[in-house]
Amino acid sequence: MTSEPRTVPFRMPERLFAELAAGGGSAAAVAFLERGERARRLLLLRTLLTRIRDLPTPLTPVPEAWRVFKESAEHAPEPAERLLLAPATGAWIAHLLRRVHGTATGPPLWAEAGRLNALAVAASLHAGTETVLRVPLDDGALSLPGLGLSRLPHGASGLTVGTASTRAGELTLSGPTPDGRRSTLTCRPAPAAVGDAAPADPHWLPLRTLTHTTPAGEVAIPLEDLDPYRDLDDPIAPARLDDDEAGAWQRLFDEAVALLATAPGPGPGRLDPAAIRAVVPWARTSPLPPPPPEVRVSASSGDAYGAMVIARPSSALALAEALVHEFQHSKLAALIHLFPLLTDDRAERYYAPWRPDPRHLTGLLHGAYAFTGVAGFWRDRLSDPEHAETAAYHFALRRTQSRLVVRTLLTSGRLTGAGRALVGGLARSLDSWLREPVAPPARTRARIAAALHRTEWRLRNLAPPALPGPGGHSVPPDDPAAGASAAPDGLRFRSGRSSWPDVRTHAFAVPPAGPRTPDEHLAAGDAGAAFQGYTEELERRPGDPHLLAGWIVARAALEPGPAARRLLARPELLLSGAPGDERRSADVPNRG
Repeated sequence: MTSEPRTVPFRMPERLFAELAAGGGSAAAVAFLERGERARRLLLLRTLLTRIRDLPTPLTPVPEAWRVFKESAEHAPEPAERLLLAPATGAWIAHLLRRVHGTATGPPLWAEAGRLNALAVAASLHAGTETVLRVPLDDGALSLPGLGLSRLPHGASGLTVGTASTRAGELTLSGPTPDGRRSTLTCRPAPAAVGDAAPADPHWLPLRTLTHTTPAGEVAIPLEDLDPYRDLDDPIAPARLDDDEAGAWQRLFDEAVALLATAPGPGPGRLDPAAIRAVVPWARTSPLPPPPPEVRVSASSGDAYGAMVIARPSSALALAEALVHEFQHSKLAALIHLFPLLTDDRAERYYAPWRPDPRHLTGLLHGAYAFTGVAGFWRDRLSDPEHAETAAYHFALRRTQSRLVVRTLLTSGRLTGAGRALVGGLARSLDSWLREPVAPPARTRARIAAALHRTEWRLRNLAPPALPGPGGHSVPPDDPAAGASAAPDGLRFRSGRSSWPDVRTHAFAVPPAGPRTPDEHLAAGDAGAAFQGYTEELERRPGDPHLLAGWIVARAALEPGPAARRLLARPELLLSGAPGDERRSADVPNRG
């Protein structure tokens, strides 16, 4: 094991790039991305070790800890490789580099640098070598990457220094107690599958794994609830799942894997679960209250390839979709590490159909890549009788939304040659899908849901255009958005924007049996009842963007034509006072 960078340049075969550009990727393509991530990880680690080599510390110094790690790697290279390439290791390296550059904060720097000592201890345990290292303890606990958490009985609170001794796979950990004495613990650290019997020593918490069987054998994926660097940025405390919640994860994961196995191959939306490096449960430690059927939170980071933070849903279908979605982000992040795909000024001014806020181009590209995979996932479910109706809706919705964003990217003038090739590949996948038939009711609901989101987004984010004042000068209208920022493309964004919930995307997946609300009438295909309902609600809640968006879309369904298309294209004009704007002819209810 070495921290030296490879000297042979990476050259991705065109065949593999084409697979990834289409939104998919074979096992060979994913393996190539993983090799690229390995090279990048070693380059970053080399930089980090140089920066912290002489860091004052009460722990075993960095050069000695790194020597122990390398010697352990010589005895057991595969476990050491897994430790270096683990998502949490990547998150730690990135976070610590931000710290030494002054762009992040955290506990004392020596304590965060002491993660290297914990990596060395874990590597030594795998290799069966003998070593003694001073390590950081947090409330008497030592986090061992890839293994679990060891907590001293009666350990002192706060940040202290302990001693970790290893011999033949056995750990002896000692550290201070609150009264100044020493506490000692001896155990044999190892991860455990969900459902395994609890360890005999209550002071050892093993890393639990989600297991499933493949033709190549059993695969164990960390269900990471202990590692301080399992989140997307700053270190966080352990949040141990109780046994029932861990068991619920395993059952749901089994069902999700079975769903993914029904569509093998390298196409967009396909995922071999063995490629996942960690699943990080978000926010829940017990099964009460019951989780929602859909995924409310999922996230990933380019620094932690293959890891995904997910709030457990109650539906295996939702979990399978989230796994596909987040792995798409991992693949694109790895591609961005290999190729410059665009030049991004980071200005947040672009519409993303799956977000409440304006996005920059990099975020837009990530969304397009992720949701092209999601569209492919739902396409694979079209022939499943149990999920066909929901799948038809989501496929129709996501293919349309993704193609809209791909067009924005292709016309931005910001893509590099590799970026144009990648986005062009997505466009070809989506264009072929747009020609595929979808049941008309599902296609109609998807079209309406897409229009509702875009309309509400513009009403909430865009300010009305400035009015011509004396001498032709532009004057902001008498509107709460006065003082809004102007983007280079002429859009004016409201000041004081806030996030808003997208409650329609999932609600429109299946038509309601007995519609009562305006949204439900619209989802059921009754635009007249919806229009009447929105009109009445707007009298009680004038200017509500959610209701106004519904009113605009319902009216366009009732009175299609050029005026309706103009209003759908620029609904913010309803809020302006420009002569000749749409609101005089639209008879909008009280706008507030």
